Amino acid sequence: MKSMQSNQARKRAVNLTLNEDLVSQAKGMTSNLSGVVEQLLADYVLKQNVVRQAKQGNADAAAQGWNAFNEQSGSFADEHSTL
Repeated sequence: MKSMQSNQARKRAVNLTLNEDLVSQAKGMTSNLSGVVEQLLADYVLKQNVVRQAKQGNADAAAQGWNAFNEQSGSFADEHSTL
């Protein structure tokens, strides 16, 4: 998945607690472990944003459907109102 993160963004050191064996294996596969982890994190953030947008779209569609139904049929509570 292509990242939308800027390569110009400021970088800072962070502490992570990772499985020592996995880190050792990964270091044997890449000379830039930080870059690999950063790309994986960027992909994760992008995917989570897509999921959130989809959930928000579903909620918006449900609200729009309910509002259309309510405009056409009125509220079920209207016939039971004491006001």
